[in-house]
Amino acid sequence: MRALVVFLVPVWLLAQPALFAQPAKDTCVECHTAMDGDLQKPALLIKGDVHTASGLSCADCHGGDRLIDDPSVAMSKAKGFIGKPARTAIPQLCAKCHSSPDYMRRYKPQQRVDQFELYKTSIHGKRLAAGDETVATCIDCHSVHDIRAVKDNQSPVYPLRLPDTCGRCHADAAKMAKYKIPTNQLAEYKTSVHWAALSKRSDLSAPNCASCHGNHGAKPPEVESVSAVCGNCHVLFAQMYEKSVHQPIFSAASGGGGCIVCHSNHGIHQPSVAMLAGDKAVCSGCHEVGSAGAKAAGDMAGLLNGLDTALTRSESTLTQADKYGMEVSEAQVKLLDGKEDLVKARLMMHSFRIEDMRKPIDAGMGVAAETLRAGQAALHDKDVRRIGLAVSVFFISITVVAIWLLLRRQESDGSGYIEAQASQMTKE
Repeated sequence: MRALVVFLVPVWLLAQPALFAQPAKDTCVECHTAMDGDLQKPALLIKGDVHTASGLSCADCHGGDRLIDDPSVAMSKAKGFIGKPARTAIPQLCAKCHSSPDYMRRYKPQQRVDQFELYKTSIHGKRLAAGDETVATCIDCHSVHDIRAVKDNQSPVYPLRLPDTCGRCHADAAKMAKYKIPTNQLAEYKTSVHWAALSKRSDLSAPNCASCHGNHGAKPPEVESVSAVCGNCHVLFAQMYEKSVHQPIFSAASGGGGCIVCHSNHGIHQPSVAMLAGDKAVCSGCHEVGSAGAKAAGDMAGLLNGLDTALTRSESTLTQADKYGMEVSEAQVKLLDGKEDLVKARLMMHSFRIEDMRKPIDAGMGVAAETLRAGQAALHDKDVRRIGLAVSVFFISITVVAIWLLLRRQESDGSGYIEAQASQMTKE
């Protein structure tokens, strides 16, 4: 039996070449690894490239034959060697694989294969087709020899890194000079609520450049589409805005700008009531003080501030009662309905009709009043209990003192009786 095992094991091992397979011969990597500086760099970077992980190598992009040791043959035109591709040829070169459903199915079955077609519709693709070699191509966003998966946090197109990747060009004044494009977009974006959600709260679903501008089919949203872009995420707000008096005024036909008129585009900050009324109100840019529009904005601000103040007061009262151990959990849960009404009122504000806001405002004020009464009643109950406790302690203290005095008196009387008996016995 042992002899049979000794014979069969080597035979089985020989039948399993995949378990002991040697890396495929690659003279490209071998030669460039032995070089210095920029010539060596690609061979070092490609080790972490997604294409290398799939078994692809230099020759799949640059042509040639990686199995031949003689460079003059391996890098000959006869072997399809193209060397360093021209920038204008890079999108088409990448598309050779990435636009083929049959080819991509072998590696990434779910990956889209229309990136090149989208790129040709983009501002980058159109300028490249017109001969502008400085515009972004695949390698400017995805890198060259160390291309990583989008989900890899080291990838330049990873959601958290994408703004800086776009900013490498769009924040460069020298590069943007000939296009006459502002270069403050990245700086403004990093002051926005979107960047705060992405960078501070690690919300990778938060909007970045590609969320609004697209990625391969990148095109700046124009006036006619900016509301639709914002509405992809802010659906209910967009629906309210469509009903508003501002929609036709700020539409493309009127030369308006939709959402960005009030909220800006890249530097979108946390909305507040201060946008409606006050020194920094955005409404004052169009509506003069004393006008009907300014008055309506002031009324809306008053309604929102009133509900917010009422809910804050109620919450403070309930928190104080809870701190004293009073049972106010039901009122605290009820208060959440009031906060939801405040959110609804802020949503309805985008229709810019006060009557739309009044329903959630009135409902929220009702919740605020009810929960405030519950909190005040709990605090009153706390005071009553404290007074009752104080009275109880007072009477208990008096009782204790009375008992103590009675005991002392009994001890004193008992001691006098014993002394009298002792004196009588002495006389006898």
